[in-house]
Amino acid sequence: MDSETRKLSIQMAFASSIGIAMVLAIFGCLLLGRYLDRQFDSGHVFTIVFLIIGISAGFRNIYVLIKKNFKDEEQIIKSLKSEPHRQRPAPKKT
Repeated sequence: MDSETRKLSIQMAFASSIGIAMVLAIFGCLLLGRYLDRQFDSGHVFTIVFLIIGISAGFRNIYVLIKKNFKDEEQIIKSLKSEPHRQRPAPKKT
């Protein structure tokens, strides 16, 4: 396997893991909320509360995965800003 194919495979695996982490958190909490609503006969209170918890947990999972896999992103940004062709031109005097 050449390096381009390997890199593409890793990127696809990373993208699918982000999607799976989001979906599992949301639907897992949604199902737990529906189960608790049925057990305690509380309408949709637990469903809504656990859905909100699941959505926030899903976004947290995405944040953690991105933070873990892109540790050196700050160095790239600093090097791009220091390039002369990326600097803003001086404002024109009127």
